[in-house]
Amino acid sequence: MIDALRNIFRVADIRKRVLFTMLIIVVYRFGCFVPVPGIDVSVIKELFNQFAQKGNVLGFMDIFAGGALSNFAVFALGIMPYITASIIMQLLTIVIPKLEEWAKEGEAGQKKITQWTRYMTLGLAVVQSMATTIFVERQLNLGFSSMDRFLIVLTLVAGTIVIMWLGELITQNGIGNGMSILITVSILSKFPEAVVQTIQVVSPYIILLLIAVILFITVAIVVMELGQRRIPVQYAKRVVGRKMYGGQSTYIPLKVNQSGVIPIIFAASVLMFPATIAQFFPTKMFQTISNFLTPTSVVYLVIYGLLIILFSYFYTAVTFNPIDVADNIKKYGGFVPGVRPGKPTAVYLDHILNRITLPGSIFLALIAIIPTIIMATMNVPFFRHFGGISLLIIAGVSLETVKQLESQLLMRHYEGFLK
Repeated sequence: MIDALRNIFRVADIRKRVLFTMLIIVVYRFGCFVPVPGIDVSVIKELFNQFAQKGNVLGFMDIFAGGALSNFAVFALGIMPYITASIIMQLLTIVIPKLEEWAKEGEAGQKKITQWTRYMTLGLAVVQSMATTIFVERQLNLGFSSMDRFLIVLTLVAGTIVIMWLGELITQNGIGNGMSILITVSILSKFPEAVVQTIQVVSPYIILLLIAVILFITVAIVVMELGQRRIPVQYAKRVVGRKMYGGQSTYIPLKVNQSGVIPIIFAASVLMFPATIAQFFPTKMFQTISNFLTPTSVVYLVIYGLLIILFSYFYTAVTFNPIDVADNIKKYGGFVPGVRPGKPTAVYLDHILNRITLPGSIFLALIAIIPTIIMATMNVPFFRHFGGISLLIIAGVSLETVKQLESQLLMRHYEGFLK
């Protein structure tokens, strides 16, 4: 691994990309500590710490914002508005024919979808910033003027747009996966605080047990992230002019966790919606629903798990179309051994996909729920910051980043991390 790290800095192009990514991360973390105008940070931090201790949804949002929400900083909304907008646009692709048409147009269509994703991010940021401002004002009885509210909302929305821009810069000029890297950095920034709090309140035996649980969860995440069902495909030989093409065997890799961490994030976003709406309508009904759906309640965990399983199937259906794959295989003279080309191949792929998606979706639900149960029963602060969602994101993004650096090194005839 040390040799691979040295190789990264030997290649000028990769070195520039890595250093550029680090520079963007520094800028991002700086924005997480610059407070919005007219706010006492110490009072805000105390308020959010109280909600985090109770397992409130705001504590969950603060983790993904890297502590910027509890600082009420310029980047307080974090990357969540963009992620939610991206997921919504991907889901709408199968509902709206025009979006589906854009998705099939290649790079030109993708640019249109990206542009509309940015517009949706702007709208979500406006709504979320207004809800956050109203919440802080009511909780602390600050009595903001109309100009104060406008300035705070404008600052929070501008911060979200800057984060979106920084993520795209990493994707284009850095090592890739800009949004994923920013959200991983946000989560990892809470690691020292989580470790210190855990050491202060739990016994050494609980710490050893905690380390074993974390290692087990991490290994399980890596195994599931890399797990795949390989569908063999055989291509028939064809003669074109004086050359012979085809005749080789390959496979279609169907991942057990085809949807990644997207179902977890989308399920969490859906369950955050009542808490957001409650800030605009402070009626007893909305407040009761908001309090009822706290992340540690049984009702929340049950609904959360079911939504994760539902969105796993839904997102897998969006990202993998068996009919298109079967048509492409047939077009290039390929077939799955023992299965007729065309519709039977599509039915076969759909059947396999449904079978492997079930354990993958149940695994995601358990990874999201079990650490929350451990936190509630054992009162371990570590899992308040680093639940299964956080570990899943860190492991998944780390694996993807290592693979990208690996491919860059192998292209330049250097040994990578994976031997």
